[in-house]
Amino acid sequence: QVQLVESGGGLVQAGGSRRLSCAASGRTFSRLAMGWFRQAPGKEREFVARISASGSNKYYASSVKGRCTLSRDNAKNTVYLQMNSLKPEDTAVYYCAAATDYFGMGRGGPVDYWGQGSQVTVSS
Repeated sequence: QVQLVESGGGLVQAGGSRRLSCAASGRTFSRLAMGWFRQAPGKEREFVARISASGSNKYYASSVKGRCTLSRDNAKNTVYLQMNSLKPEDTAVYYCAAATDYFGMGRGGPVDYWGQGSQVTVSS
């Protein structure tokens, strides 16, 4: 069993930056692909980015590509999402996710574990 705990959310002005962290419990972290999804009010949850277990592969949704950087520290069981040049449309609850299927994450594949979510609000 893996538990995911997000932190780093909050209020930020448009054009600003925010770094989200996701700390995982359990000894299987280094074997799991990790990712982030987000859900804005009244909208469905959408994929943001994913990173492979080793960290060597990453993939970003077109809506955040070039503005976000995903990284992980397997020694600390933590994954990070650095978000820059934030826009009001980035306002959402951001969810950390873990899965055994890297390529499936964000493409309809199963997510094995979810965090509780962290609110990011971007003011204009």
